[in-house]
Amino acid sequence: MSIDVTIRKLICYGLENNLITAEDRIYAANLIIHKLQLDEYDPPEDIFTGIRLAEVLDEINDYAVEKGIIEDSIVYRDLFDTEIMGCLTPRPHEIINKFKDIYSTKNASAATDWYYKFSCDTNYIRRDRIAKDVKWTADTEYGTLDITINLSKPEKDPKAIAAALNAKQSSYPRCQLCEENVGYAGRVNHPARQNHRIIPVKIHSERWGFQYSPYVYYNEHCILFNCSHVPMKIDAEAFEKLFDFVKQFPHYFIGSNADLPIVGGSILTHEHFQGGRYTFAMEKAPIEKYYTIADFEDVKVGRVKWPMSVLRLVSDDTSRLVELGGKILDAWRGYSDESAFIYAQTDGVPHNTITPIARKRGNDYELDLVLRNNITTEKYPLGVYHPHDELHHIKKENIGLIEVMGLAVLPSRLKAEMEQLADAIVGGKDIRADEVLAKHADWAEKFMSERDVNANNVHEVIRDEIGKVFAKVLEHAGVYKRTDEGLAAFDRFVASL
Repeated sequence: MSIDVTIRKLICYGLENNLITAEDRIYAANLIIHKLQLDEYDPPEDIFTGIRLAEVLDEINDYAVEKGIIEDSIVYRDLFDTEIMGCLTPRPHEIINKFKDIYSTKNASAATDWYYKFSCDTNYIRRDRIAKDVKWTADTEYGTLDITINLSKPEKDPKAIAAALNAKQSSYPRCQLCEENVGYAGRVNHPARQNHRIIPVKIHSERWGFQYSPYVYYNEHCILFNCSHVPMKIDAEAFEKLFDFVKQFPHYFIGSNADLPIVGGSILTHEHFQGGRYTFAMEKAPIEKYYTIADFEDVKVGRVKWPMSVLRLVSDDTSRLVELGGKILDAWRGYSDESAFIYAQTDGVPHNTITPIARKRGNDYELDLVLRNNITTEKYPLGVYHPHDELHHIKKENIGLIEVMGLAVLPSRLKAEMEQLADAIVGGKDIRADEVLAKHADWAEKFMSERDVNANNVHEVIRDEIGKVFAKVLEHAGVYKRTDEGLAAFDRFVASL
């Protein structure tokens, strides 16, 4: 297929998805022609519909590689096709005005529906890659957990890794959350964002930005970030900010990673929250015990039946939730209980913090407070309240907000490893003798001794057992264990309030 036809298809795609208008078509085509270093352009008059964007961009990338415009590497292809999509992406003010118009004339839900589709149509959210993610659910004593093996985030090849190491270090943008990413061309160690647009929102009288995650781990996975590059901080004001967002977007939940290493998220240097339109298992989990807190008798307070240690506050008055949430956070920051191995600090290093989640349910607002502690020991150098060694074959990474709520984000290596493991089990091979599979041997031998595993059910069994491992991961991350002693210790903390 000629490059002229491919460009014509992309222009038709932009028209069909309202990224450009008929008046823009020549201008947009000329931008793309320039990027492809073409001297001539003779497109057909055909009107193409139902264009598969990923296929068209692959054709453009292939042409750019063939002509020596870019190197044939996933990193360089991503940088280039994002630059191409930038030719079709409207200016920021157009998107902001459109969003505000839908929000004011219709409602918040209609506005986010439009903005989410726009983020997909511009290929900022790469739908073709998201579709490759492996997803299933696992029934556990804590409800139905969500399991994902994430394949949408591309892995760099050796050539790109070497180029990134040799690249000049830049502090612009400061991080991948900063608003300066809008329209940024990217580099080998920073993604291109010419097709990225953010929506400004006012949170706690400050400028914040609303956008979607390009790797959407769940439905309409959004990010809310402070337009100032300030570090993560969990305090009563953070709870106010969460509810500021929920009041503007009541169909979304919003939560925050904790603000300490190990129990925090991947970007602690820039204040941000994550939300979306999804109901996680933790939200569905029931209250197993109610408490009464002095001076807050008007607020329902309950211990959630969940593998991690969660207090749920419920009221129709968010100011009361913020006030009580702040009181609980302050108390937890300074709380120690040696008998439960809870230490507020050691050698002046703080360990206690909270992962908060806010939502609106009916006429009430809810604030879930997940108690976290990041203490390490010689036995558990990665964290006492972190997945322990025996679970690292499945999950070794930090347990952040998304996992806390009941969605496992597992490493991409597991897809191939689980397929190899299934073949080994069915073929009766020695799992321990396999260099890749040996780390799974103890786990596999245990569930094989407890279950009838055969060629017909091996994949289902493996997925089910991964779900059990994730439930155990959350139990390890819980500061109070689901034992009589652990729950009694939890009650002691609440009584201390």
